[in-house]
This record gives sequence, structure tokens and C-alpha cells, in this order.
Amino acid sequence: MLCSEGAVEALVSGNKGIMVLHCTAGWSEPCKVVARSLAALSQKYPGLAVHQIETEKVEKFSSALNIEVVPTCLVYRGTKLEETVAGMNLPAVVKAVDKLSRSGGGGDSDIGTGGGEEDLNERLKKLTTMDKCVLFIKGTPQAPRCKFTRAMMEMFLPLNIQFSYFDILSDSAVREGLKTFGEWPTYPQVWLDGGLLGGLDIMREMHEAGELLTTVPVKVDLNARLKNLINSNKVMLFMKGNRDEPRCGFSKTTIGILSGYDAEYGTFDILSDNEVRQGLKTYSEWPTYPQLYVSGELIGGLDIIRELHESGELAETLKG
Repeated sequence: MLCSEGAVEALVSGNKGIMVLHCTAGWSEPCKVVARSLAALSQKYPGLAVHQIETEKVEKFSSALNIEVVPTCLVYRGTKLEETVAGMNLPAVVKAVDKLSRSGGGGDSDIGTGGGEEDLNERLKKLTTMDKCVLFIKGTPQAPRCKFTRAMMEMFLPLNIQFSYFDILSDSAVREGLKTFGEWPTYPQVWLDGGLLGGLDIMREMHEAGELLTTVPVKVDLNARLKNLINSNKVMLFMKGNRDEPRCGFSKTTIGILSGYDAEYGTFDILSDNEVRQGLKTYSEWPTYPQLYVSGELIGGLDIIRELHESGELAETLKG
């Protein structure tokens, strides 16, 4: 799963064959169906690379390509985007991949035809640094294509380890070149901060010694993070922008009301973090912003804040 702008940029800029980027979201059931179908498609077309993107974490990339729904599949030949398929239109994805394959648009024949060893090393450097933790595996985390990759995923996924990955079966130049680049002859390989951490046996040893989770990045539970943010101040406002520069009329009006009270409050700019922006709607069961919390409890949005203000109850509410 690609979770950063840098990871996506490195993958696209280094692509040599046919690739499908699946723009997904963990909460979407249709995305899970598409992921399984793409895994099957990659087995039918051995030269096809399939990668998943956590859409809400790459907002710049998503906005640039006008991705408005998940699932969306982006079909590339090399670095060129050939087709964008929104929704669960799997036949359209299959048709695009088949067309490119028949026209000689992918596979090992297209790989490594550029500038030789120096260009390959530069590409490998980009791939190994595309995220803090990068796994080079056979297949995908959801559809491993060797027993060693499967064993690695059975270890990493339950531990909630955060990583990006590259399917080395999709690119023979990377598959062979990385063995020399990293001085490690087998797969899977785990890279951390641009350096080789090791293979499956070393990961098992680190896990058994209790060292793995203190070494690699681990996903923070979103609900726990939201709870911590809500309780970071007794009075907490989730808004667009900040108190000095509100970035929507509702947030500006809310700040105007709160500024008339002798109450300290913290703010969080939901435009700065799409994961918080989307997750808090579900967590609070409140679909709009701003949202005001006092002592960890949701008070409401602008309409409720305005009603409390006009009824003279807001001052007491802010005391908690």
C-alpha cells in the first residue's frame, strides 16, 4: 500500500511496463472487491504490476488527477497514464490492460532499455527510499506469489506495520539489479530509511526478540489518535484553517463567537490532515465542520454553537 506522495511519485517515475494503480480506501467494500480482481488479473498477465494507493493520504496526487471516487484504477504504460477507470468497472480495466499488452506495452521486453547500470541504480535508490519502510516482494500483500512473501505478510499485516511495497515479479531489471544493489541475493527484502534491513529470517529473529515493532514504523490506530486530539485541550475546535486565518465562512463565524468568551481553546486545521478530516466524521457521527468539543464530548457545529450563544448557555457549556 502506497501511503505517501513520494512513494507514488517514485513508483510512477520509475515504471517501465504496464501498471495499474488502484486508488482505494480502507472503509470501502467495493475497493476490496476490486483489489481481489486485480490480484487475479496480475496472475493472468505476469508482466503487469498492480499497486494500491491510500487515496486520502495522497491528496495532492488525487487532486491532480481529479480522483473523486474510490475505487478508481489508473492504467499506465511506462510513465504515461493511458486510462482512468472510476468505480467498479472491472471490464474496462481488463480491456485497457489487454489492449496495452497486445500492443507490446509492457512486460520484461520494455524493462531496462534506458540508460544502463547508472540509470538502474538511480531508479533503485528512488524505490528503496520511496517510503520509510519498503518491502520488495513477489506479488502483493493481499495476493503473495511465493511462500516466503506469504510468510512475511502473515507477520507484518497483523502487527499493523506501515510500509510501501514493490512487486519484483513486475520488473526483471529491478528484481535482478536489487540483488547487487543491496548485496542480498533473495526475496523478500525489507528496506528501512533507504538501507537494507534484511529478509524473512532476520525479520523473524527481530520479531521473536521483541525488536521489530521498535524498529519499523507502525500505523497509529485512528480512533486512538482522534481521541488524543479531542482531549489535547479542554475546549477543542476542529475547523478549516486556524483562529488567525479561518478558511471557510462557518469556521470564521465560529471563531467570531468564541472570541467573545473568556475561554481558552485549541484548534485543529482539518485541511492539513485528510485522515483526521474524514475519520472524525465517523468517530463523532457528525458529517460537517467545524466541530466543537468540551472535556472530550462533542457539543456540535456552528448552528448549535450559535443557539447556545443566543440563549446565553454557551459560557456555562465552555466551562465543561
